[in-house]
Amino acid sequence: MANEKKLYPSFQNPYLIEPTISLPDEMAVVGAGHIGPDIAYYLRTGMPDKKLYLVDVVEEPLKKAEARFKGYADKAVQKKKMKPEQAEKVLGNIVYTTDYAQLKNCGLVIEAATENLALKKKIFANLEAATSKEALLTSNTSGIPANEIFADMQYPGRSTITHFFAPAWRSLPVEVINWEGASDELINNLLWFFASTGKAPLVTDNVYSFLLNRIFESYTSEAAFLVDRATAKQVDHVAEAIVAAGPFFVLNLTGGNPLIYESQTRRMGENACYQPAHLLHSVAQWTVNRPGTKVDVPDDLAGWIKDRLLGLIFSQCFDIADRHVGTRADLNFGSIIGLGFKKGVFELMADLGDAEVKRIADAFVKERPGFPAPTRPIAEYTDFPRDILVDDKDGVRIITMRRPQAANALSAYTCDEILTELKKGEQDPAVKGFVITGYGTKAFCAGADIGGFIATLGNHAAGAEHSRSNSKVIEYIDTMDKPVVAAVNGLAMGGGVEVAMACHSRVADKKAFFQLPEITLGILPGMGGAVIPYRKWPQAAETFHGMVAEAKRLTCQDAEAIGMVQTVTSSYPEMIQAALAEVDRLSGQVPRAATGPVSIPEFTVPEAPNAGGLPLSREALSIVAQLVNEGAAADSLKAAMAMTYERCGDIVCTDAPREGVFAFMEKRKPNFTK
Repeated sequence: MANEKKLYPSFQNPYLIEPTISLPDEMAVVGAGHIGPDIAYYLRTGMPDKKLYLVDVVEEPLKKAEARFKGYADKAVQKKKMKPEQAEKVLGNIVYTTDYAQLKNCGLVIEAATENLALKKKIFANLEAATSKEALLTSNTSGIPANEIFADMQYPGRSTITHFFAPAWRSLPVEVINWEGASDELINNLLWFFASTGKAPLVTDNVYSFLLNRIFESYTSEAAFLVDRATAKQVDHVAEAIVAAGPFFVLNLTGGNPLIYESQTRRMGENACYQPAHLLHSVAQWTVNRPGTKVDVPDDLAGWIKDRLLGLIFSQCFDIADRHVGTRADLNFGSIIGLGFKKGVFELMADLGDAEVKRIADAFVKERPGFPAPTRPIAEYTDFPRDILVDDKDGVRIITMRRPQAANALSAYTCDEILTELKKGEQDPAVKGFVITGYGTKAFCAGADIGGFIATLGNHAAGAEHSRSNSKVIEYIDTMDKPVVAAVNGLAMGGGVEVAMACHSRVADKKAFFQLPEITLGILPGMGGAVIPYRKWPQAAETFHGMVAEAKRLTCQDAEAIGMVQTVTSSYPEMIQAALAEVDRLSGQVPRAATGPVSIPEFTVPEAPNAGGLPLSREALSIVAQLVNEGAAADSLKAAMAMTYERCGDIVCTDAPREGVFAFMEKRKPNFTK
């Protein structure tokens, strides 16, 4: 079943795709049972102006689905995530029907019936009879290959599998299966469609269980094999170090025992090692605790459970990578957003180290002969960019920060991954320049993850090194001969602002804004935010004083007025085109930060500093003032950045960051006393 088609026909960032379709005015979901209504609700919230049909063979599940929709909408209104008029719109224009003939004008139909091949084939025969041959018809199956479902269709090339994850109305990922019968146009159109409606689509090859379920199904089946030595509660407790909820808790939640048994039985056609645990057919509900419940597990037993679970997970990762079932970046990303892993599966490997991963893999195969094992050094599996997507368009390398689950915040890896791609592209004559952007339409980058900063508290050397390490990419950009343009697709905060400011030019979506909120946490902009803007736009120094000292927002329109943003655009495609044009405009004339001292108004600290009414730490702000003033007087950006690192070391040794950062994590207002 595996094929050698290129998984992504054009771009890995789906927002770069130019579709050949528009959003359909009418759509349908077939199957009003477990996941079908959730898929339908996602379509309603993503496209409330369109018409939706929900189809089932009997009325009762349709009535239950209608009640479920109302419950979702009412809860969203209560939590102020949706206005009443929005809820009314979402709940309107839905047709609940048992009549396929009503779907004649639908441009997209998603089948979400039970995992029964004969039933699915019958549904698609009905859909072909009811819809036009231009309609896109997809199946939400967790593991049946596309060629088996669509083999008897008259026009199979307009169909593929689109696999959603529970809860489908909220969970980000959807797998799009690129099977041998699917055209590049179909895959591209679906990737664009799902991205446009709020999903994070992932492309996978046409194999049993596709990408993420190859881990989830085998992992839950493996857990059932462990109960001969451990209880379900013990297994779940140990697993919670890796995932948000243990395997047995999730099986109870989803009623997944028979589905896992069936899918693993199906996978035995690929390898006999996937024979499922018979307990999955014997137990209706597992005896479990809620996640986070303390459970006593002897150390030796806990170690064995963890090794078996990790061994299974790593085994599937090796197999997926070796067979190119999906990209390693998608698997790592999808394990977080779709499977609830606390860290991506390859990040787990990187943290453990090659030797420990090899020990776990060898021990697992010894206990479970026949399972896939690594075929090359472990380091080769983990050597890839995890946080970014890299695409080429018109000779320009487009680097997309893809962490939408964290508003594209910078992890410990992101800056180094961007730096690596810039260095590679600088040496590639086919690359004339770069665009750095964020994934989606909401956030360019929300700054740096706070976790890495916490470890530096009270340690001057660690604080300085943390800032210096993250800023390597900032300093490198200023030395580059090829232009780097930031395409700011949404909010830019903290480190995101600093990355954008470091670029040679910026274009921005009309809803974008810039903010440096560090001082409200008792820290300072550690990647140049207190020195770069003064060297590039000294005429707007007072504006930057307000951003650094009071966390004031800068709209993209105001940024355009001071020369910080070159062009304001109205859509993602328009923004990317403007960024590409900027690369061409700057070719051969890359602007750099000013050398020598720059003249700016002195940064002074008021007696009672505050940001929007929030009292600030005068001690912390005094260190910021020192940095701004001495940075402006420095002879070069490099010298000013060196001062940044030292002042970061200074500030982590004060009381302010500990209070500010932990107040942020505890969702309370900080109480600065100095």
